[in-house]
Amino acid sequence: MNQLVGERLSIATFKAQTTRHRIMGIVNTEDMQIVFSDTPGVLKPNYKLQESMLAFSESALVDADVLLYVTDVIEDPEKNKDFLDKVAKMAIPVILLINKMDALAELAKDVKNPTERLGEIVERWHGLLPNAEILPISAKNKFGVDILLKRIHELLPESPAFFDKDQLTDKPARFFVSEIIREKILLYYDKEIPYSVEVRCEAFKETAKQINISAVIYVERDSQKGIIIGHQGVAIKKVNTEARKALEKFFDKHVFLETFVKVDKDWRSNQKELDSFGYNPE
Repeated sequence: MNQLVGERLSIATFKAQTTRHRIMGIVNTEDMQIVFSDTPGVLKPNYKLQESMLAFSESALVDADVLLYVTDVIEDPEKNKDFLDKVAKMAIPVILLINKMDALAELAKDVKNPTERLGEIVERWHGLLPNAEILPISAKNKFGVDILLKRIHELLPESPAFFDKDQLTDKPARFFVSEIIREKILLYYDKEIPYSVEVRCEAFKETAKQINISAVIYVERDSQKGIIIGHQGVAIKKVNTEARKALEKFFDKHVFLETFVKVDKDWRSNQKELDSFGYNPE
């Protein structure tokens, strides 16, 4: 979605389950408005947070005019078969995007040439989604993005614009503060730590010269709090520094950022807590 919208609205890391919310990115031109809805990846939920994430994904099956199902050259097509069975029954146009084409040559090395490997991948996906259009892309290299935008334009029905012409997303500034901090935690901590973390922006005060931000990082256990802070606060200082740089780039303004770490036991399994963090698909 970041490539399609032209702005970095969704955080991106090499780790699974990076996206937790449904995020809208809005593209406006003279003759159209496209509202992209980026949802979490499909997964089999193990706790209430993941149930909410799956609900965000399934909500896209209800109100979309065109469905983009994003996979890549590595993913096993059978992995999310239950969800794909629902997609296959949809009446709206479905475009299957096979991402990471830039990695195909390395993947096919010493096995067969990339063209043959791509043909096998396409054939397997066609068996699961026979009515879908299949388009190879590379979001990293912007390969296929222009073709995709053109095809979306062709498939969208005529309708009044849903949002103002100068609106870029449906999310407030505080949401992106929380997401950018969480992205840095995903990048700099291992194992279960990033998945046990939630971030809330408690204060966002903008002046002519800078934005003053206060945020709380929630973890589930005291031991996780210690890991997040690190020895003599080195780890949290690194997160602060990298998050502040990213926030200054995002808002194009000087940022003062302070963060605190608190324990909120089992927040991932507490529906009341999840609702307070915005994990309510309703």
